[in-house]
Amino acid sequence: MSDIALDPALAGSATKRPKLDHNSGMATILLFVGLLTAGLLYVAYSLYVDATAAPDDHRTFLPFLLLGVALVIALGFEFVNGFHDTANAVATVIYTHSLPANVAVVWSGVFNLLGVLVSTGAVAFGIISLLPVELILQVGSSAGFAMVFALLIAAILWNLATWWFGLPASSSHTLIGSIIGVGIANALLRGRDGTSGVDWSKATEIGYSLLLSPLFGFACAAGLFLLLKFAIRNPALYEEPKGNQPPPWWIRGLLILTCTGVSFFHGSNDGQKGMGLIMLILIGTVPTAYALNRAMPESHTLAYQQASAGAVTVMQAFVKAPAPEKYRDDLTEYIRTKQITDTTVASFQKLALDISDQVAAYKTLAKVPAAAVQNVRNDMYLASETARLLLKTHGAKMDAASEAKIKTLQKAFDDSTKFIPDWVKVAVAIALGLGTMVGWKRIVITVGEKIGKSHLTYAQGASAEIVAMATIGAADGLGLPVSTTHVLSSGVAGTMAANKSGLQLSTLRNMLLAWVLTLPVAMALSAGLYVLFAKLFA
Repeated sequence: MSDIALDPALAGSATKRPKLDHNSGMATILLFVGLLTAGLLYVAYSLYVDATAAPDDHRTFLPFLLLGVALVIALGFEFVNGFHDTANAVATVIYTHSLPANVAVVWSGVFNLLGVLVSTGAVAFGIISLLPVELILQVGSSAGFAMVFALLIAAILWNLATWWFGLPASSSHTLIGSIIGVGIANALLRGRDGTSGVDWSKATEIGYSLLLSPLFGFACAAGLFLLLKFAIRNPALYEEPKGNQPPPWWIRGLLILTCTGVSFFHGSNDGQKGMGLIMLILIGTVPTAYALNRAMPESHTLAYQQASAGAVTVMQAFVKAPAPEKYRDDLTEYIRTKQITDTTVASFQKLALDISDQVAAYKTLAKVPAAAVQNVRNDMYLASETARLLLKTHGAKMDAASEAKIKTLQKAFDDSTKFIPDWVKVAVAIALGLGTMVGWKRIVITVGEKIGKSHLTYAQGASAEIVAMATIGAADGLGLPVSTTHVLSSGVAGTMAANKSGLQLSTLRNMLLAWVLTLPVAMALSAGLYVLFAKLFA
């Protein structure tokens, strides 16, 4: 990428373009290869230990073959994600000469890794809840694999296309579109209205976060920049870099700090999207090892039974009609349609009692036999989603004390089923880091050179990064996916507008076009691929 010319708008500037190509020494290469090999060996060993420790008397080669293919595709998504989103974090420190490009990329990769490792999983399972409930409950079926393959391949294709043209498109936006496309296609194949295949309330909630994040980034970065100009009158903060000299130490420290924060929060937010899908893959291929959290102690079983007894008791006052014989189907329909019926609470009560009886019989989750693991997990997932929906909509008209009992039971279900092994986090971190190192230049050049008509100043870079860091960190705490790309690139544009530096409208037009097209294109791609794979796997 060293042959890409400096944008004409910046040609007259005394500022030199940062050196984007560096030859790595042999020691650096050996260290990188050593760390990569150690990480991959850890992932492979952990997967082997988990699979062999789980009870399974009928292992065959096919599930592990499917697991390998699916993991490659899922990690491929995170690899391409690194092309886009992680590259945004380093653009400002590179173009203000705060860090050399090679150091910035490695620095960002380290803090992405740390962000992934400490992530809570809230975003990961928030993404999964968008998927059709019947496919999640049958994730090990042909339809379940068709779903996973379709949405991941669609997301990879669109991410690669936008990266090729140097457009900072959102991996989050792309993945949400792919999930919606699969949901619509699944509903149509089952003879239902396409709009019934998606949890639109959750999709709307996530859609708002994706829609508002670039507007928020633009406005807040512009406002912060103007506040800095008013509060800090040091001219050096608002000047372009001189030649290729680094900024004063205090400005440099601020820029490195904000780059670090964006990288960390990017890992803790965006890294989770791949984790959730990898967990679905593991549940579908090796359910005895990953469908239930087998590391939970016996004390969890006792706590669960107490929570279940409390919730079942309070539910009795809100039962309007007896549970039907097929009460699981009743709850599945409730989750799909979001329409509570007179039997919903009774069905939930019945399912909670069944799960409690099973857990009591097995003493701990680690002793659940192979033949029963998938059923227990599906029951817990179904009960957890029912509780989530009842609490969110207050559909059963319960009082606050009763809802608190239901929430305690839901947490017990989630502790048993919604977990992410450390090796999955390491694998995602490796994929993100490799993607950044391979594909960072195209997006960095766009952010650094092609948004504004003048070179990025220190204050502009710091303002955009501070807003991005705060926005992504807050979204991670709320369990909402946001786009690092949208927040940071729009933040840079906001500071350019606030400084009256001028914006390159052609770049903004292309970015807006990519933003508008991402959702429908991803939906169309994933829907088409789902129909194709559903027929191939049938």
